[in-house]
Amino acid sequence: MLEEDMEVAIKVVVVGNGAVGKSSMIQRYCKGVFTKDYKKTIGVDFLERQIVVNDEEVRLMLWDTAGQEEFDAITKAYYRGAQACVLVFSTTDRDSFQAIDSWREKVEAEVGDIPTVLVQNKIDLLEETLIKNEEAEALAKRLKLRFYRSSVKEDLNVNEVFKYLAEKYLHRLKQQTAEETEVVHTTSNKIGVFNTTSSNVCNQGSSNGREVITLRPNKQRTKKSKNPFGGCTLL
Repeated sequence: MLEEDMEVAIKVVVVGNGAVGKSSMIQRYCKGVFTKDYKKTIGVDFLERQIVVNDEEVRLMLWDTAGQEEFDAITKAYYRGAQACVLVFSTTDRDSFQAIDSWREKVEAEVGDIPTVLVQNKIDLLEETLIKNEEAEALAKRLKLRFYRSSVKEDLNVNEVFKYLAEKYLHRLKQQTAEETEVVHTTSNKIGVFNTTSSNVCNQGSSNGREVITLRPNKQRTKKSKNPFGGCTLL
């Protein structure tokens, strides 16, 4: 575990045009069910699932955002605080494919660079496909994103999408923790260092050829308290 008895919670937003299968994907992943009936998401839906990734307990909080323009102002507010993102387009909807750049820009405008994955859904409908494989792969390469072809109906690559995001986030979290630890370690090494620069010397020059060293209290250690020996000079 990153810290003993602590759980990692990851807010994941699933974005894309309407009817690309965002709600179905979350339902499949969290509840293991699939329905053909399409019901337009009004604003935002929320589900969560507890998993174990690399011996870490992870709680994925999945936010299913509406893909219609009339709900754009509402859903953008829910991007804030997101720690991972799924960009979804449909095999049978070219407009959804062309809108991916716009969706990514909206998310990045709110939360910056977060672990993100590109998903082409409904690949079971091969006879209705409007997106060439090369086009989808080129988009993923240009955006520098991991790319999955999925079928929520057939439960293909749905688990893999969210597992990848969890692993990606945990890796970034560990890197961040290591960097913060290094900063603390570097700072702590500076405690108690003597300042021998001329600007801090009480008596300019030297006495009997010996360097004059002024002891100054470390500000991080003492803060508001005063050291009675702060102005002493060793000769």
